[in-house]
Amino acid sequence: MHQTQKWSETELELMEVIWSCTPPVTSSELLDLFKEKGKAWKAQTISTFLSRLVDKGALTVTRQGRTNYYEPLLLPEDYKLQKTKTVLDGLYQGSVKNLVSAMYDGDKLSEEDIAELKQWLSEK
Repeated sequence: MHQTQKWSETELELMEVIWSCTPPVTSSELLDLFKEKGKAWKAQTISTFLSRLVDKGALTVTRQGRTNYYEPLLLPEDYKLQKTKTVLDGLYQGSVKNLVSAMYDGDKLSEEDIAELKQWLSEK
C-alpha cells in the first residue's frame, strides 16, 4: 500500500462514487450518477478531477477509442487506514491510547462504545 497524496473533498466524493461502481467506469457514467444525486457537473469539470486523481495515483486510466476507462488503485479501506494513521501520527503522537482518551474525555464515547472496544480488545 503506497501513501496517497491529499485529496480535496470533491476528489474524495468522486472516489466514493467510483468505489460504489463496478470498474471500469467512464466519465459519462459518472456524470449520470452525479446528475441523479442532484449535482450537475460539466464534462470538463469531472475530467479535470479525474485527471488529478490519476496524477495522484488514486486511479488508473485506459483509453479505448475516444473513451477513457477509470479504475481505482486504492480500496476504500486502505484509504481510510492511511488517513487514520495520518491523524493518529499527527495529532496523537502515534498513540491509540491518546486518541481513545481524547474521545473519552470529549464525551464522544458512549457506554456501549466502551463495551464494544473492551470486547474487541479482549479478542485481539
